[in-house]
Amino acid sequence: MIIRVATAADAQYADQLCQWYIDSAKTRGTGIAKREPAYVAQKMASGDSIIAFVDGELAGFCYIETFDDKTFVVNSGLVVNAEIRKSGVGRAIKQGVFNLSRSKYPNAKIFGITTSLAVMKINTELGYKPVTFSELTSSEDFWKGCRSCKNFGILMENERKMCLCTGMLFDATNAPLVQLQVPDFTADNQAQLPVSPSSAS
Repeated sequence: MIIRVATAADAQYADQLCQWYIDSAKTRGTGIAKREPAYVAQKMASGDSIIAFVDGELAGFCYIETFDDKTFVVNSGLVVNAEIRKSGVGRAIKQGVFNLSRSKYPNAKIFGITTSLAVMKINTELGYKPVTFSELTSSEDFWKGCRSCKNFGILMENERKMCLCTGMLFDATNAPLVQLQVPDFTADNQAQLPVSPSSAS
């Protein structure tokens, strides 16, 4: 497995990743915000994403977004090739994008909203805590991303205070400085990822 920071040259995979987002939403039967290939390619070019390969084939992806003058960071769009799920790829990508976030934005609060139990478990291991939506960013740019989700009506009916997603937050200001271990199967590629202090719970 190779896990690294994506570059502009990886834009060739943007269409495939966006199709994976669509397929994942259909399979899970839950709302997943739609992504456009141009947006995914921009995240690659800016150094704000992690990409994974297994045996030379695209295996997964995740990217960073910032809000409120970079005081909030979200690790968004985690997707793994459906044929190799439950093999640890998603966990390794989450570790990589978390390290990247802590390296580029060390004082920011890292958050996410998800309906995936697997993502919730990984987030908990990384030090995230479940929170109400009021503790997350109030940026319109973030919440407008939910418009393409089939559950957007539920979110708006609840005045953006709750939905089917669970909000999770990692607050660096309250976290002990403990280095998380990168999974053994990514050890050969660890040097490619920015490593920074983080917390485990």
